[in-house]
Amino acid sequence: MANSQLSSIIIVGAGPSGLLLALLLADLSPRPTITILDAAPTLNEAPRATHYGSPAIQLFRKAGILEEIRRDGYMPEKICWRKLNGERICGYDRSLLHDGGLDGDGLTVYWVGRLCALLEREVKKRTGVSVQWDHKVTGLKSGLDPQDTSAALEVEGPGGKTTTYTADYIVGCDGGNSTVRRLMHGQRNFPGFSWDVPIVATNTMIDLDRFGWEDTQFVIDPVHWFMAARIGAHDDPKQNIWRISYGEKAGLSNEELMERQEMKFEQMLPGHPKPSEYRILNKSPYRVHQRCVERMRVGRVLLAADAAHLCNPFGGLGLTGGIVDVGALMQCFEGMQKGVADDRILDKYCEVQRRMWHDIINPVSTANIRRLHLQDPDRVLAEDEMMQLVKKAETDLELSRELQSAGDMLVYDYTQHYRRASGGGDAVLAKL
Repeated sequence: MANSQLSSIIIVGAGPSGLLLALLLADLSPRPTITILDAAPTLNEAPRATHYGSPAIQLFRKAGILEEIRRDGYMPEKICWRKLNGERICGYDRSLLHDGGLDGDGLTVYWVGRLCALLEREVKKRTGVSVQWDHKVTGLKSGLDPQDTSAALEVEGPGGKTTTYTADYIVGCDGGNSTVRRLMHGQRNFPGFSWDVPIVATNTMIDLDRFGWEDTQFVIDPVHWFMAARIGAHDDPKQNIWRISYGEKAGLSNEELMERQEMKFEQMLPGHPKPSEYRILNKSPYRVHQRCVERMRVGRVLLAADAAHLCNPFGGLGLTGGIVDVGALMQCFEGMQKGVADDRILDKYCEVQRRMWHDIINPVSTANIRRLHLQDPDRVLAEDEMMQLVKKAETDLELSRELQSAGDMLVYDYTQHYRRASGGGDAVLAKL
């Protein structure tokens, strides 16, 4: 049982999770010194996640950044599933819930690149917080042994200079290819599997409104399965920006995937558009995985978000699940800093967040991607229980509310493990 007082924390990874964690930790009193290290020279601009569920919105509000996100992003109202010919199968209409109190934490679209820029700007305003780009972690010198009183990283900075960084705790938020995870668990110890179907994600300026398409649609088809989600709303439909992410054939190189993009768009999108009818702003191929580490805490080293667990992007559970990790760690560190929890609460973090992935994130996200390319679109309503519920929810307000609030199940209240001031001593923590 280590001393709970925090004087310094190192966060590896300046993505959305790492930056948000730093911003939240900067509100601790007393505030620990917070150092963010990232191997990249600057923020990642590749097309990535865009949709944030209610658990993320609640943390954005706590961090003081929700107002700007809502001002520059937007809240989609209609989400549906379609056949390749455009026929609507079923969907949600969030406008039905406007008087149900969900708008405050409702699904919000905001590009993750913009989120990172916003977070970095806010982090830099805090004293005692630094972001150090072009700093590559090369070794873990201490922190894994339960007897260690600190954790130390070996870091290669600009010009190849090697420096040792030491802190009370290290948090790896350095993504799916996490260096921190490899140093903790070994090069190949990341249980789970990789999907054999690659994904191509694009940000595309195109007019899909003229076909009656809604804010988000998931197209079910054995060959041309994809998601098209409006991520940049504009008064002129021709200026709307859509995230179009589609599945491809296994075994293709990245170059082959890029070469096939024009053909795929012409075959799968409504109106069979030629390249002159749209503009690609960004496009990126990637592989998707379902994986979770065996331990998210070893000694004074912790993992969060993609460094700890991965899932496919269909349904937005990867980014939201990672942000939920951040909120969980914040509650744990806050309890330690206030003296109402010791480091055993970090073991509870490891236990609960892994359970959330295994019980909710993994099965739901797996069902989402399988539905798109392995389900018969003509039989999906007859065979898929989830689609049956969505169809029923089109006319059942309470069921719609329940389904659209399901993301809240990912949130766990760690304050229940704080010591109580009324003579509870270690009674609550004994449950850990």
